Amino acid sequence: MDPVVHFELPYVDANRISEFYGSVFGWQTQILGPEMGGYVLATTALTDAKKGAQAGAINGGFFKKKPESTDQLPSIVIAVEHIRESIKKVNEAGGEIIGEPMPIPGVGYYVSFLDTEGNRCSMLEPVPGD
Repeated sequence: MDPVVHFELPYVDANRISEFYGSVFGWQTQILGPEMGGYVLATTALTDAKKGAQAGAINGGFFKKKPESTDQLPSIVIAVEHIRESIKKVNEAGGEIIGEPMPIPGVGYYVSFLDTEGNRCSMLEPVPGD
């Protein structure tokens, strides 16, 4: 079973969304620079190197809305062992891959897809050992 390991929500204003989730839920956020598209990391559960994250908890992030894109909806990220094999499975099952897998330094390879119902989700092949 491939687990959900991350969530993503769109934003218009990075500071505003960071302040909202920080003040309402106590999440810690980090706005990344332009080289990462202004992505905002959201820590919702603290981790311990020995114990890992709280059982069932996932962290996430916020991505900048793009007016020209129609898939600006909340989504989930699913960890997979081999992203190329999972891409093939998505295509064979009637889904549609959006773009090519892209490397995220220190994290792994990431690609988005549409499922058979038009929901945008993503897959992540974590770097070995993560």
